[in-house]
Amino acid sequence: MNEWMDAAVLVAPGRMELTRAPLPLPGVGEARIRLEGTGVCASNIEPFEGQPWSTFPGEPGGMGHEGWGVVDAVGDGVTLAPGTRVAFLGGRSFAGWEVVAADRVVPLPDALTGQPVPGEPLGCAFNIFRRCDIRAGQWVAIVGIGFLGAVLTRLATDAGARVIAISRRDESLDLARRFGAAETIAMHDHGAIIAEVMRLTDGAGCARVIEAVGKQWPLDLAGELVAEGGRLVIAGYHQDGPRQVSMQMWNWKGIDVVNAHERSLAVQMRGLREAVVAAASGRIDLRSLLTHRYALADVAAAIEATRDKPAGFVKAWIDLSSS
Repeated sequence: MNEWMDAAVLVAPGRMELTRAPLPLPGVGEARIRLEGTGVCASNIEPFEGQPWSTFPGEPGGMGHEGWGVVDAVGDGVTLAPGTRVAFLGGRSFAGWEVVAADRVVPLPDALTGQPVPGEPLGCAFNIFRRCDIRAGQWVAIVGIGFLGAVLTRLATDAGARVIAISRRDESLDLARRFGAAETIAMHDHGAIIAEVMRLTDGAGCARVIEAVGKQWPLDLAGELVAEGGRLVIAGYHQDGPRQVSMQMWNWKGIDVVNAHERSLAVQMRGLREAVVAAASGRIDLRSLLTHRYALADVAAAIEATRDKPAGFVKAWIDLSSS
């Protein structure tokens, strides 16, 4: 086998280059995966653009963390058979191969043969949903409808909630309706959005509000929409600086505030396993969400599309089948 692989490297803000990197070797308890593809996450945007603490160049394959592929080698102590198709939790998936601990791998069932399966972000949605504690009959507002917001719309609707989807783009609101939203509101006017949510909920607000953007204004808006004694779930990834919140309003309403990003490996893997089952059953239609495909050489364009949202965009993925 060739001892080298193609990998994308962030060499400067806004600039990715392909390099030849050594083919990684699995150690004890590890599996090497020949990548078929990886999703592109919105959390890639800020590191790609450069942050004050950034250093360059980055690691080969770095930032990619939504991979899937086929196990082609294993280290000692691993029972996973080479040839098994898997989704996994990794961190260097913008490359042809990646080595990960075997306890971060989930086999993919035959029902998903030939399909792109970015299990990690779908697993995140399941973990966020669990933290929401959504119950039948509740009004649930979801602020921001992209990949994550659409999946959460489906999960909340399946739980019997009435979902109000709030997003900037008309096509995102159409997506939310297809995934089960009972109501949709264009995310343009702060006061008008609050007034419409209060009208729909007879002045009470929403028992659950999920903020899925990761920016200041959506967080401000989400706090306004939570009912007294309700729960605000922060699913957006706020990594571009500090945030200010209306603590007086949060105090007065007596709301629970949940930061729904899980760091426990056991919890992350639980979500990943649930995600694989949901995708295989057809409960979550991944193909309708993976709208833009790119080659490894075009990772920068994929991240820019994730930022800029061209027409029809929901999620970008990198096709690594020929890398």
